[in-house]
Amino acid sequence: MTRVLVVDDQAVFRTGLVAILGSQPDLEVVGEAGDGAQAVALGIDLEPDVVLMDVRMPVLDGIEATRRLTAAPRSGPRPTPVRVLMLTTFDIDDYVFDALRAGASGFLLKDAGAEDLIAAVRTIAAGDALLAPRVTRHLVEAFIAGPRPAAPPADVLAVLTGRERDVFMLMARGRSNGEIGRELFIAEQTVKTHVGRVLAKLQLRDRVHAVVLAYESGLVTPAG
Repeated sequence: MTRVLVVDDQAVFRTGLVAILGSQPDLEVVGEAGDGAQAVALGIDLEPDVVLMDVRMPVLDGIEATRRLTAAPRSGPRPTPVRVLMLTTFDIDDYVFDALRAGASGFLLKDAGAEDLIAAVRTIAAGDALLAPRVTRHLVEAFIAGPRPAAPPADVLAVLTGRERDVFMLMARGRSNGEIGRELFIAEQTVKTHVGRVLAKLQLRDRVHAVVLAYESGLVTPAG
């Protein structure tokens, strides 16, 4: 059972989210919060698996709340780190960058349908990462428009084996496990193993943060 905390300052919208998620047999809504400060308090107390987090809220915004929640130690029976799925009506680049740097594992727009929302929560809970297509497009466009990064440090990938480096570079270009497997002629389960090792060695939360590292360090460019 995946435990979910729903955070949004609009009570009607929050009620709708709770109803959608609560209708699923594998999802349990363990709490609701109307601002970021409440989200942090409940997140630490209830230790949910996934927090559905609004960006713009009173008292404490969703990005700062995410930063505090992902940094908080887990002392209860659920030792895995909390995963945060950001929900917003905005697909502005700054929100994406700030949310990812704060530790968010996904970014979904509020106009997403119920099925997409449910699938996103399950994806995040499984340890994967998710960005809405429009958000991904803006993320890449921002890298194209921004200043070119400095030369990548030579030792960024030094801890990886040759095969792990191949997998990392394909991850950074947005390839799925199946696509990576076909391109490298290896089984999808083997790809999954490599992905786990890459994330552990580079101390990354998930695939989205692998993409951010690759672009920000200059290891991958939008045209590369």
